Amino acid sequence: MPAPVIAVVGGGQLARMMAPAAAELGVHLRVLVEDPTTSAAQVVVDAPVGAASDEEALRALVAPADGPHAQVLTFEHEHVPNALLADLSAHGTPVHPGPDALVHAQDKIVMRERLTALGVPCPRWATLPTDPSEAARRLDAFLAEVGGSAVVKTSRGGYDGKGVRVVTSSSEVADWFAGAAEGGPALLVEEKVAFGRELAVLVARRPSGEVRTWPVVESVQRDGVCAEVVAPAPDLTDEEAAEARAIAVQVAEALGVTGVLAVEMFEVSGAADGTGAPGRHVLVNELAMRPHNSGHWTIDGSVTSQFEQHLRAVLDLPLGDTSARAPWTVMANVLGSSLDDLADALPDVLGAFPDARVNLYGKSVRPGRKLGHVNVSGDDLDEVRRRALAAAAILRGETPS
Repeated sequence: MPAPVIAVVGGGQLARMMAPAAAELGVHLRVLVEDPTTSAAQVVVDAPVGAASDEEALRALVAPADGPHAQVLTFEHEHVPNALLADLSAHGTPVHPGPDALVHAQDKIVMRERLTALGVPCPRWATLPTDPSEAARRLDAFLAEVGGSAVVKTSRGGYDGKGVRVVTSSSEVADWFAGAAEGGPALLVEEKVAFGRELAVLVARRPSGEVRTWPVVESVQRDGVCAEVVAPAPDLTDEEAAEARAIAVQVAEALGVTGVLAVEMFEVSGAADGTGAPGRHVLVNELAMRPHNSGHWTIDGSVTSQFEQHLRAVLDLPLGDTSARAPWTVMANVLGSSLDDLADALPDVLGAFPDARVNLYGKSVRPGRKLGHVNVSGDDLDEVRRRALAAAAILRGETPS
């Protein structure tokens, strides 16, 4: 029998990291890449070039004139026209996650409305009118309600800190008000949560309903971008971990997500969660319906990586074991570098840290760009974290401390 074909929209590092898992499973990966030099195009043989918004390119990705039709369409980013996905799904192409689920990762207002209706704990939030003067009045009133500082977000298009502003006055987003009035993304405002740290839960679900979660992790953000992930999250009780995982499963099942879902959370204490309940609790911050930066540790630190699991899930294959292979795994992102080519640092980093698992994305260097990551696993968290951060520093062209 011919190998099953999975069509993937997006040619970045997430699609690139699906390739080894697809090869091991005997799955044919066909990736729609933005240009022939993208991360995924460097390692995937079947990589047609086209935009995610191009209807003809998407239809050809699923049903090319000179190749086998795809069994399923999936994504490495959410920036795909939902109406086109609905049409493909209605005409027999399995789309996972489906358009009715994916819209919750595409539109933050839709997400907040649905999660609030489900009773999922979220920060206080409100939509902002499209009329600039009304939006300014509503935002200033919200700021007064929550203590003078809040987070304004564009409902669509934001990622890695983009489309997000922390404000203390409506004047700080006057340009966004004008943009929304002229047809740009609608805006919402959320309270600026006094959280202790950020957590993330990855959950995988397949069409037949099987669900699995990985251990809850702690993610460390710098300038709105994930810099480190510690798996499992330190100092988290079994009860707290169970609460976070239960919320992630609730979201996956209620939204009908197929594939990997990342649920990013704030950990808050006592009354900060709005209930006044004692102890630590979580508030859901963001959703991503695809493999996610917070799950890169699973490539080396889990029995089944998030990338293999995503392929299994969208093909409705039995899901893999999500147990950790070691007591601790730390992932350190390589964000920018002073090196022209990160491969030049491989002799130094692999010589100094032979246990480090280096994953480079084949991207050109620019400040703050995600260029790769390092995973280190072991028994001692402090030492594991030190080695992961030092290895990443070498790849950035720095002398590790």
